[in-house]
Amino acid sequence: MCAHVLVAEDDAMQAELIRRSLLAEGHTITVVHDGPAALDAARRLRPDLVVLDLMLPGIDGFGVCRVLRGDDAQIPVLMLTARSDEDDVLRGLELGADDYMTKPYSPRELMARIRTVLRRSGRASGEREAPVLWAAGIAVDPVRHEVRCDDEPVECTPAEYQILLAMAGEPDRVFTRRQLLQCTRGLDRASTERAVDVHIMNLRKKIEADPRHPVRLLTVFGFGYKLRGGRG
Repeated sequence: MCAHVLVAEDDAMQAELIRRSLLAEGHTITVVHDGPAALDAARRLRPDLVVLDLMLPGIDGFGVCRVLRGDDAQIPVLMLTARSDEDDVLRGLELGADDYMTKPYSPRELMARIRTVLRRSGRASGEREAPVLWAAGIAVDPVRHEVRCDDEPVECTPAEYQILLAMAGEPDRVFTRRQLLQCTRGLDRASTERAVDVHIMNLRKKIEADPRHPVRLLTVFGFGYKLRGGRG
């Protein structure tokens, strides 16, 4: 797997460490050191992944992520920061970040997380073809990594896509938050089951006529969530 990774990190030593680790994995890398440069590079180069430090000068990581999601919901974002408060993690996820690592971290762990995000976002090579999955009027195409609702395209972040992919594969099955967390980000020190609620809330805004009264992506109180079965 070879990808183009944009690294936005204001600490030159940290940026160089990430760059060398990515080169050893066979990736191509662009490094920038502030928020405006990150946005400019993302728009010009259309990278496969953005490794985004939260404490960037000019525009912080939250602001960069917000703009990127407005421009292109398909670029995966891995936030990298010294902050570890749950509120910061959830804020990043609400803005569409696909994963979140806190400093200090090991380069091996970071590379493993990058591989996972790339694979789950469909930016990895060698994936086998699979049939389109249908549930509740939603079509999830594992080959093209596309989602349609009532035949209209739906722009999903990679994490949102993985939730729909899992649930459309087993409609009417109740998934716990922990199970959905494993689908999207894995169980690690930065994960929280509350993150799943954020992804579900964002998905309902995209696939429900009235997100406050969902009829497709349902809550099963005390257990988790399920996607209603049937094609319509």
